[in-house]
Amino acid sequence: MEEIFDAIVNSISDFGVLDIIDIVILAVTIYWLLKLTSKTRAMQVLKGLGFILLATWITDFLRLVGITWLLNYVLTAGALVIVIIFQPELRRALAKIGRGRIDLTSSQTYAQGNVDNILKAILDLSKKRIGALIVFERKTGLKEVLESGTRIGAEISSELIENLFFTNSPLHDGAVIIREGTIEAAGCFLPLSDNKQIGQELGTRHRAALGISEVSDSVTFVVSEETGVISVAQEGSLIRYLDSKSIKDLLEDIYLIKQSAKQRGLKLKRKGRDKK
Repeated sequence: MEEIFDAIVNSISDFGVLDIIDIVILAVTIYWLLKLTSKTRAMQVLKGLGFILLATWITDFLRLVGITWLLNYVLTAGALVIVIIFQPELRRALAKIGRGRIDLTSSQTYAQGNVDNILKAILDLSKKRIGALIVFERKTGLKEVLESGTRIGAEISSELIENLFFTNSPLHDGAVIIREGTIEAAGCFLPLSDNKQIGQELGTRHRAALGISEVSDSVTFVVSEETGVISVAQEGSLIRYLDSKSIKDLLEDIYLIKQSAKQRGLKLKRKGRDKK
């Protein structure tokens, strides 16, 4: 114990400005790497390699030579595997670095593109009177809901959303779950609301939208198959007869294009409660 204590004291006494710079650069590099791989297949692999790296440091500190040699070998092989398996992701990341476009926050252009695609899909579905149920996952995870449907894992596009809800589509009866810029799943089943005050003219889609809003902080858009009326459910409330401007404002709130995180979601409260 005394040797370990003396080693720690000596390390602290030798700690200087260059060490601080080294730590800051390493922290920023790791943060950028996590941002670039967030929501991708590479994230799980990086977590595994991080665990192995931590284990290597511990075994090296404890002077477990055999285990340290084995873990170092795994790390070396793991780096090569990442380059081979995740070549597309690495190529996109390096392209961003080359263009000097590494963003610490979501790209405004990318977010606006998602808003425009979703808005177009909702309006087209309403015009054609095709029923739709689109759920936006926020802080509360919707893992159980995702597992009830079919995994998609595709980038957002108006054409894909419309096709998923097309009458002859096998997934048109369920809900589409969107997480940030990805359509995660379709054909998902949502819990139905037990609210007795829901109007009799509202069908299963509206009850499902209210149901998921009662158990999570999600935002759900509903397109009525009978009337084409567009509604939104959040925090157990349902607002109907939305126009294109209201829908766009709500979508921009979700993607934080115009408002801060603290302001997000307040627009619904200002507009009033459900017209049931």
